[in-house]
Amino acid sequence: MKRPILVSLLIITTFSLFAQDSTRSSRRTSKEEKKEAHRQRINAMIKQEEEGALIYSKQSIFGIQLRTNGYGIFYEIGKLKTRRKTTVYAAELTEIKDAKEEKNPPNGFFSFNNPYVFGKINNFYQLKLGFGQQYLIGQKGNKNGVAVTAVYHGGLSLGLLRPYYLDVEDTIGNRTIKFSPEDSSLFLGGRGRILGSAGIGKGWGEMKVRPGAYAKGAIRFDYGRYNELVSGIEIGISIDVYSEKIPILLLAKQRQIFFQGHIAFLFGKRK
Repeated sequence: MKRPILVSLLIITTFSLFAQDSTRSSRRTSKEEKKEAHRQRINAMIKQEEEGALIYSKQSIFGIQLRTNGYGIFYEIGKLKTRRKTTVYAAELTEIKDAKEEKNPPNGFFSFNNPYVFGKINNFYQLKLGFGQQYLIGQKGNKNGVAVTAVYHGGLSLGLLRPYYLDVEDTIGNRTIKFSPEDSSLFLGGRGRILGSAGIGKGWGEMKVRPGAYAKGAIRFDYGRYNELVSGIEIGISIDVYSEKIPILLLAKQRQIFFQGHIAFLFGKRK
């Protein structure tokens, strides 16, 4: 009776050890296959990079832009979808200035007071949030080449109006004012004297929001030597449409639609 039991235990143990060895062997094979596949992907990426291809899964870009009607900054995250297409998510902060704005030294002479813009009633900022695509037009050809891409996106644009304050002197004395119907004559220098602008610290707690939308299109030239880093120039145009007209200068035509061109300097990284 004991002998059959011992034989059975021996058979079960043998099968158990064989199964464990098979499992370990299978795991080792799976790990080796994964390592080999990873090694091949890296080699392929290195080869493509040497050939000038932009290879990445995600990129982040910071841009400083000079516009035909102001300036701004933006931040963009891109996720590669195909070899040529990347989905982009963008945030942008800009300031629009009226084409008729001119800074004046107080009284036309040098002064320790801040220069001011005659007739300006609001500073106009834009906070934009949007998404779109980047499309690869041409690869670099080699590491020292230039990659050309087109980018287009659109979304929400929040117009932010900050009252413009002036330091003035009149029969009441020296005071700081913003535009109002009561002080319109003094604001334009009709009575009293404008000493200068009150500076950038005024009006932030009085901002008004004007909702709108935007669309942007641009061409990028990426001349970065290494794919991990973004270095380039962007040239493009954009349009902003708001729910109502935006008052910037008192004596200028108020607009609801803004169309502008820009050039931007790009910095960033890929992984």
